[in-house]
Amino acid sequence: MPKLTLQLLSDTFSIHSLPAHSKIPEQVFAADIYFIGKTNDEVSIVIPDHIKLESNDTEPDWRILEVIGPLGFSLTGILASIATVLANEKISIFAVSTFDTDYILVKNSNVPQAVKALNNNDYRVLGY
Repeated sequence: MPKLTLQLLSDTFSIHSLPAHSKIPEQVFAADIYFIGKTNDEVSIVIPDHIKLESNDTEPDWRILEVIGPLGFSLTGILASIATVLANEKISIFAVSTFDTDYILVKNSNVPQAVKALNNNDYRVLGY
């Protein structure tokens, strides 16, 4: 029985870093999926690659594995378990959590290896 099911989203995404005082560019809000994180030091934005932003730094060509949820707040170790499987394969991740679930970004070039590792560890990956 699989531990969890993940869905590989079809789009590729970029991770942008902007100064902490930056206004969020309007085109971000037009995206079907986006993530924004703000700290005292920076603003990070994850958006589909086809939406171009001016930013201090950009990491393009990421794919998203969505943990099919919703996941209850009483569940523990979900992200840690997935991250461990991928870390054991030397696959770097960028993780984002929402109220309902977790999203794990991996470089597009690492998708085949990531899917294989997850499948070998009883995760089910759809969309690959």
